[in-house]
This record gives sequence, structure tokens and C-alpha cells, in this order.
Amino acid sequence: MNIVFNFFPVLLFLAFLFLLDSFQLVRVKTLIMCLLWGAVCAVFAYFLNTLVAEKWAVEFSTLSRYVAPVIEEMMKALFIFFLISKKKIGFMIDAAIYGFAVGAGFSLTENIYILFNSPPEYNLLTWIIRGFGTAIMHGGCTSFFAVLFVGGINRSGNRLFAAFPGLLLAILFHSGFNHFPLNPVLQTLLIVALLPVAFVLVFRLSNKKLQQWLEIEFNSEVKILNMIRKGDFGSTKAGEYLKSLKEQFKPETIVDMYCYIGLYLELSIIVKRNLMLKENDFEIIVEDDVQPKLNELVQLRKQIGKVGELALSPLIRMDYRNLWKLNQLQG
Repeated sequence: MNIVFNFFPVLLFLAFLFLLDSFQLVRVKTLIMCLLWGAVCAVFAYFLNTLVAEKWAVEFSTLSRYVAPVIEEMMKALFIFFLISKKKIGFMIDAAIYGFAVGAGFSLTENIYILFNSPPEYNLLTWIIRGFGTAIMHGGCTSFFAVLFVGGINRSGNRLFAAFPGLLLAILFHSGFNHFPLNPVLQTLLIVALLPVAFVLVFRLSNKKLQQWLEIEFNSEVKILNMIRKGDFGSTKAGEYLKSLKEQFKPETIVDMYCYIGLYLELSIIVKRNLMLKENDFEIIVEDDVQPKLNELVQLRKQIGKVGELALSPLIRMDYRNLWKLNQLQG
């Protein structure tokens, strides 16, 4: 029975989040990597916490309330930072699931250790509190860090600045939980009752934003791409702006800019089309020429240069979400 309460609550919660992902943004391979990273973090955190306690003679209550939350949340956050740097996370939905998976891997490993080294006074209630309270707390902390991180990076683009608020909140929540301001049973009940509601609200908000992003950008990009192919792009404000750049750039660079815009729009439309197909349970359309087009886009970006890319930013801005979008095609 102890094993049931050690493993199943957090795994069921992770499955619940995975099923909420109607756009199927989460990749199983990455999800497994998150679980493994969480397990690695638990092992290293144990040795670091032990080292701190022994070297500076820190009492267990002080360690669990003020030191462990900082060490553990920073270590768990590293893999989310890595995924975002590699453009593997694009929206709050996949951020929440990957973040919870890291916390789940951490809590499962921690619970395995405690299961085999638990003192005799641990009873069934203790394991229920650990399984439904502590384990889900670990997942929730990393999950909300990831959500706030993605939201911040989409607004500011600066990773370090965007990561700080979420990391601070995760540490404070973790520390607050370890203070046990309420009766442990009541505290566990509150987590079980409120955390799913919080996740559902986050997912609804993210789904709404994702729908708006798909509908608005998809229609706009299809319209512009059609105008480019028909030769009518020059009559638009965007086309007039591109014409105004002729005095600042060589003719061949302007041609590269036209090609770059057209190719980017085509690839962007493919990503959005596949996301909409996934949401409606249709098979995505796999095209053989996507990778050559991505390679061509990279080459055109190099030929245009940083100055040219900056000049095109009013038309196409390669921010975090747009880079994530193109990364989906490479996957």
C-alpha cells in the first residue's frame, strides 16, 4: 500500500495534464527525459543538502525550510532552461507538463529512497501526505516556474530576466510548504483540491491564446503569401516598406529578403496547419521538402545578415515563439 501512495498520485496527475494537451505539443521522448532529469536532481540534491548540513552544522528544520528549496528548485529549473534554449517549449501548455514531469521524477526518486530508509514511526497517513502532498508540490513548483518562464520570455526575450520571477515563486512556495503553516493533512487536501483547478485555468488561458495565435496569424500569413505568389505584394504597406529598403541594401539582398519572407511564411503556415490537424485528431501532413526549405531559410538569413534581419523586423520578427515554430518542423 505504501508503494501505491508513493508512485500513483503524481503519475496520475502527470497523465491528467498530458490528456489536457489537446494540441499534442508534448513529445513523449522529451517527457521521459524530464522524468530522468528530475531523478538525477533528487540524487544530487541529497548529496548537496547533506554536504551543507554537515559542513555548516545546519539543523534539519532550517535545511528543509530555507536551504533545500533553493538547491532543489534551481536544479530542477536547469532542464526547463535547457529545453527553452533549444526551442523545445513554445506555450504554457507544454511548459506546464514538462515542468511537472521534472518535479515528478524528483519526487518519485526521493520517495523511493525514503521508502527503503523510513523510520518505524512512518505510517499510512505519512505516505498519503508524501504521495498527494509533497510529491505533487514538487511537480507543481517546477511546472509553474516553467509557465512563468515561457510567458516572460515571450514578452521580453531575455532568458535570465524571464526566469527569475518563476524561480523565486517556486522557491517561496516550496519553502512555505516545508514550514507546514497548516495541519499536514489539511495542507495536502488543499494541494489536491486547488492545484488541478489552477492547472485547468492555465490550460484554458493557454488554449485560448494558442487558438487566437493560430487563427489570426494563419489567415494573415495565407493572405500575404498568396499576394507574393500573385505579384501583388508590392501594392501592400509591407511591400511598400520593402521597396523603401532598396536605397539601403544591394539589389541581390532585396531579392533575398523577398525570398526569405515568402519561404518563412510558407513554413509557418505548415506548422500552424499541422497544429490544427492535431487538435482535431487528424493525421498531420508530412512533406518531403521541409528540411531543404529550412536549410534554405537558414542560408537566406545568413545572406541577409543581422542588419537586414533588423530591417525586416517590422514584417517578420524572429522572436522566441517564431523560432520555436520552425523548430517544430525540424522535429
